[in-house]
Amino acid sequence: MVAFFGGDNVNDILLNNEQKEFIKDIKEKIRQSQYTALKTVNKELINLYWEIGKSIILADESWGKFIVKSLSLELQNEFPGIKGFSERNLWNMAKFYKEYHDNEKLQPLVGEISWTKHILIMQKCKDSQMREFYILATKKFGWTKNVLIHQIESQAYERFLINQTNYDKTLSPEVRNSAILAVKDEYIFDFLDLGEEYSKKAIRNRAS
Repeated sequence: MVAFFGGDNVNDILLNNEQKEFIKDIKEKIRQSQYTALKTVNKELINLYWEIGKSIILADESWGKFIVKSLSLELQNEFPGIKGFSERNLWNMAKFYKEYHDNEKLQPLVGEISWTKHILIMQKCKDSQMREFYILATKKFGWTKNVLIHQIESQAYERFLINQTNYDKTLSPEVRNSAILAVKDEYIFDFLDLGEEYSKKAIRNRAS
């Protein structure tokens, strides 16, 4: 039975344990669907950046660097709502493809985390094993950008190698269960042309 204490607010409703579990299950279904949708879009975005990076690397060398500058201007003009086509980001795509396409361990993982986190890992981790560790850890624990930076700067990889850290025991349940954050990224919202304010609000709601 459900007892009402007046009003329509959920706080005014007394639920039994079975009803609470029912609502909890629905909430979990919604979160899982959100994660699945974000992961799908993220993989599409990463695949696009991979192909653009590949095209830049394989482009006629005689064109020189000017072609990337021209490409950036053309893409920003054609797709004004997407910020991912800056000249700097296009070079990041080229580096991404160049450094990962021959790596049998890293290549299958590229769609598992967001673009911003890939850039951080590429910039701060030169060793492929270190990159693999941070990609997998970000995916598993849903590390945000700030958490990833902290983990790299606090040498989480080095501590893991000497068995000083057990993440399953030291991380809070909130962090362990936030895998959705591994793929949430402002580039995704720009890619979907949802706008800057939507991006900021959504990311703020899930932590930063």
